[in-house]
Amino acid sequence: MEFQSPPISKLYLLLCLSFILLLSSFHAHASGYNFRFCAEDANYPVKISRLEITPNPIVRARRAKFKIFAASDHVICGGKWVIKVSYMGLIVHKKMYDLCEAMSCPVDATKFTLSRTQRMPLFAPQGIYTVEISLRNRINEPFTCITFNLKIVSTFLGSSL
Repeated sequence: MEFQSPPISKLYLLLCLSFILLLSSFHAHASGYNFRFCAEDANYPVKISRLEITPNPIVRARRAKFKIFAASDHVICGGKWVIKVSYMGLIVHKKMYDLCEAMSCPVDATKFTLSRTQRMPLFAPQGIYTVEISLRNRINEPFTCITFNLKIVSTFLGSSL
């Protein structure tokens, strides 16, 4: 005679696994998006503590919000915010923004948040993109620089997420 586990134990196991996955997704969202500094040994004056991107993955032809949580020991009086996006090793987008349009300058030596909402292009191929965001002072010296991978999916796939 074969032993069969009762159906309730399979249901219980499925519920437990679902709960663990749910908790891990909350943890991943709470801790932010994975990034690394462009130069690991650099001593940047601006320290980035967290990056948030919503939605995740990014859906082409829809808006995405990028938030950078940072702190500085120096007063920031001006500069630029440079965003460079590469796909399959080729730069497909590069844009510079005035840092003082993203936040009120001067910024005291304190914690601050940079936020940008951007509509993704409809024609963007699905896949993994490499993004580099650098903050530079008025004489083009780096305040900080981070890089991270970003996944873009089609509108059809994104609507089911």
